[in-house]
Amino acid sequence: MTVQESQVQQALQSVLDPATGKDLVSAKLVKNLRLDGDDVSLDVELGYPAASLVPSIRQGVIDAVRSVPGVRNVSVNVGWKVIAHAVQRGVALLPGVKNVVAVASGKGGVGKSTTTANLALALAAEGAKVGILDADIYGPSQPLMMGLSGRPESTDGKTMQPLTNYGVAVMSIGFLVDDDQAMIWRGPMATQALDQLLRQTHWGELDYLLVDMPPGTGDIALTMSQRVPLTGAVIVTTPQDIALLDAKKGLSMFEKVGVPILGIVENMAVYCCPQCGHTEHIFGADGGKRMAEQYKVDYLGALPLTMAIREQADSGRPTVVAAPDSEVAQLYKAVARTIAVKIAQKAKDFSSKFPTITVSKNT
Repeated sequence: MTVQESQVQQALQSVLDPATGKDLVSAKLVKNLRLDGDDVSLDVELGYPAASLVPSIRQGVIDAVRSVPGVRNVSVNVGWKVIAHAVQRGVALLPGVKNVVAVASGKGGVGKSTTTANLALALAAEGAKVGILDADIYGPSQPLMMGLSGRPESTDGKTMQPLTNYGVAVMSIGFLVDDDQAMIWRGPMATQALDQLLRQTHWGELDYLLVDMPPGTGDIALTMSQRVPLTGAVIVTTPQDIALLDAKKGLSMFEKVGVPILGIVENMAVYCCPQCGHTEHIFGADGGKRMAEQYKVDYLGALPLTMAIREQADSGRPTVVAAPDSEVAQLYKAVARTIAVKIAQKAKDFSSKFPTITVSKNT
């Protein structure tokens, strides 16, 4: 019996992308489909890193194709390709960096830096090339959280090499000053330093660069949102009204400068007593979810208030690497995957496709 390509395509329509719910055919994820007698080979190319999903997707494809009469052997390769997506108009792109994501809060103390570190590690665990820019000049915390110390090196005398741990490249002002040195800088000086950290770091090839934004919507945060080529922004908040008030201001700032909001993460959403199991909404319930509904943006998920998250971050081993199979780590990974999927669905960046036009004066 001769196997028809249409039969294989129809069978593949029953296999869904677990992250989007769309079938592989309509989502145009099937590549290089080949039929050779009773042998079928194909590639599945996702738009987001998904190392943890590869086995189940591959098995689903094999089972579906084998259900076609006449098929004997099935060869499937499941992978992904992260591409660059559109940013604000007129902002210079970073060489080698495909997507830059701002992680912001509007105020301090809501766990933005801890969330940034764990999201970066979650993306790296899924197979992405990831970096973190610690943009909090006055209170850099990524060196401690990512277990890094020392000074950046320069191989060309022009750019700095980021420090790397757990497969994530990190740059922070904290690498360039002593731990107890206060940064007594006015806004323009801090902004210039941040611009140098961003553009004079040799990031290499990155799928995602997460920017741990400074708290608030002041001069530094606003300037960064205008100068950094952002694919989108993630807003971190706690459920309490006072945090939501400032988170809404942060969200509004990004909207005004043309940066898409990828969604809202509700941190410290619930406390569960490790002794008796009693749960308590210390900072209120569902504040982030209501904010997402109000502003018609995605609610990315809720993270609990636990001693372990704090202890692991303080020790330089954030939850995703300290306890990768824990429930909390799975929550971080789910949020990270949702962010990556949302980025994959955004408009592509075509700026690199256009030729550079120069105007010369005739002599």
